[in-house]
Amino acid sequence: QMMESMISAPVPTRAEVSDVANAVLDGTDAVMLSAESAAGMYPVQTIKAMAEICVEAEKSDRVKLDTDFLDQTFTRIDQTIALGALFTAHHLNANAIAALTDSGSTAIWMSRHNIHVPIFALTSKIATQRALSAYRNVTPIGLDYTKDRDTALQEVETCLKKIGAVNKGDAVVLTSGEPMGEPGGTNTLKII
Repeated sequence: QMMESMISAPVPTRAEVSDVANAVLDGTDAVMLSAESAAGMYPVQTIKAMAEICVEAEKSDRVKLDTDFLDQTFTRIDQTIALGALFTAHHLNANAIAALTDSGSTAIWMSRHNIHVPIFALTSKIATQRALSAYRNVTPIGLDYTKDRDTALQEVETCLKKIGAVNKGDAVVLTSGEPMGEPGGTNTLKII
C-alpha cells in the first residue's frame, strides 16, 4: 500500500514518494505493490513511478561506514570478514566485491550497508542464488569453485570480466572460506 493513491490516480502523492524513498534509504531490500498493480487503473505508471523513486533514492551518498564500524563489536569471524570487505572496498574505491559463498550469509551481511560497490555472490547452489536475488546490491552468479584456490580466483576474475563487472586492473575485494570446497564460514579477505 505504499502507492495506494495510484489505484485511482496516475501520479503518487508527495507522502507516498517520501515513504518509498525513505524505505530505500533505510536499507530495505525490496518494495512491493499489491492492489496498485493488481487491480488499479494505472498499473504500468505505478510500477514506473516506484522504480524511478527507488533508483533515485539509491543514488544517495549516505555512507556512514566509519562510524558503523567503530560502534560495533563483531563476534563471528565470517561477519567480521564480510564487514571488513565493505570497509576495504569503500576506502580502496574497489570496482566490485566478490563473495564465494555456500549459504549466502556473507553477501547478506554486506548488503546491509550501501557503499555503492556492487556485490557479486558466487555460489554453486541454485537455492542460494535464488535467495540472494532479493537482496540489495547483490548479484548472484552460478559458479562451481570447489577446485584449488588459485583456479577459483582465476575463475572469479574471468567471470566478472565476462559479465562486464570489472576490467583488467580494476580492484576487486574477495571473500572466501579456506580450505576451499569445504563447508564452513568465510575466513579470508583478499584484494585481487
